[in-house]
Amino acid sequence: WPVLSGSGDCLGFGWGVGDRACDELKLGAMRRGAVADFLLLLLGGVVGGVAWFNPPGLPTTSGTFTPADEDCFCNLTGVLDDCFCDIESIDDFNSYKIFPKLEKLLERDYFRYYKVNLKRPCPFWSDDGHCSIKDCHVKPCSESEIPIGIKAANYNKYSVEANAVEDLQDCKEANELGAVNSTLSNQTKEAFIDWARYDDAQDHFCELDDESSPNAEYVDLLLNPERYTGYRGSSAWRVWNSIYEENCFKPRSVYRPLSPLAPGRGNDDGESFYKWLEGLCLEKRVFYRLISGLHASINLHLSAKYLLDDGWGRTRWGPNLEEFQSRFHPIETKGEGPRRLKNLYFLYLIQLRALSKVALYFERSIVDLYTGNTTEDAITKKQLLEVLQETKLFPMHFDEKSMFAGNKKEAKTLKEEFRLHFKNISLIMDCVGCDKCRLWGKLQTQGLGTALKILFSEREIKNLPERSPSSGFQLTRQEAVALLNAFGRLSTSIQELQYFKILLKKKR
Repeated sequence: WPVLSGSGDCLGFGWGVGDRACDELKLGAMRRGAVADFLLLLLGGVVGGVAWFNPPGLPTTSGTFTPADEDCFCNLTGVLDDCFCDIESIDDFNSYKIFPKLEKLLERDYFRYYKVNLKRPCPFWSDDGHCSIKDCHVKPCSESEIPIGIKAANYNKYSVEANAVEDLQDCKEANELGAVNSTLSNQTKEAFIDWARYDDAQDHFCELDDESSPNAEYVDLLLNPERYTGYRGSSAWRVWNSIYEENCFKPRSVYRPLSPLAPGRGNDDGESFYKWLEGLCLEKRVFYRLISGLHASINLHLSAKYLLDDGWGRTRWGPNLEEFQSRFHPIETKGEGPRRLKNLYFLYLIQLRALSKVALYFERSIVDLYTGNTTEDAITKKQLLEVLQETKLFPMHFDEKSMFAGNKKEAKTLKEEFRLHFKNISLIMDCVGCDKCRLWGKLQTQGLGTALKILFSEREIKNLPERSPSSGFQLTRQEAVALLNAFGRLSTSIQELQYFKILLKKKR
């Protein structure tokens, strides 16, 4: 999933309706007064009296670097834009509280198997052809490898069967509800049917694969890790350029930093772009930072899992410091590297907030992470709740209530545009020519889309019944798997940054 070094930030096409909606929200905020807006943001950024410390063997967030080595990290410190959380607290919280627990959780059967259709055609342009490099290939699971409970849990609210009570009863013995306890009363079954028919188009941020398609296959994520594949060139550039130039609220007259399409062959230092960006309303800045953060995270994985030549025909997967610096060093990227990494932290905060809010959903007794092994399933749920409990204790969460506030009509219009832009990006993932890159691109965009769905479903989550399905909010198993694995990718990225700091120290 390689990306051109100079393409680290999300830029795109600004739609007139959205610009007007955004401007109206900004004017409304001005009428309410700057103090009110500040208080809204502050709600999500109250600094608690909790401190985390790195466990033995892990690098600290402080240290002495030479000027040359410090460049990649010298600006990666302090409070992030558009929230009140500092990078150092995130580093320590992730290293000590989240990463060790999350790593173990994602090894569990429930979260390691992901069903995906890697053969869906690109809806935007003719197929460029698939990558023939062996590391681009994905090995699907055989039927015998998939836990019986997961195979039986293909049923979800998007299935045709969801529209008929008879089909629901026929599938009962196959545990069709997947993530939900299958012992249901007749009243609960009827409630579930109502939910299955519920049109959730307005809260869905991703285009989902049809799991009933014969081309949809289960993939073991542990056996198909995200890493450098060698996929590059015009096909990869076309995907990212479509994301940048058509989906992130930017007029074509504004050029992203280092853009090869910009006049002067991409020599702009980016100041004009960032001046334009800061003039946007909060919602559009957030959208840009989410996509830029996802891009930075992917680049970090490629740099940390690189096929290295050990000489004498031997190779191994490991961190490539030169690759890391080419993607993030301020001299190599004309100052863009540190900005990209800050957006990674911002994305981490957004998904962390979503997990803290969805804890209520998973804490209910009806939710059963079903694979067919009762003992193992209980352990998986226990581990999940431990991770979610840690996310709830984080004291500096992003405050999503500061988004889509003000004039209700204009806010609704902007939210719908926000959702459609992101949904379009999820569709672009089907245009990626490398199967392994497509796999992880689809999973991470679905994970982020699920996080956004959660953030804007607070009322529905608070009103969830304890012992029956809800017609207002549900997660499919696919969404749950994508949500946790996408956050796992971000947690790993921040951990990998700590290792690159160690490598830079050793390089001195």
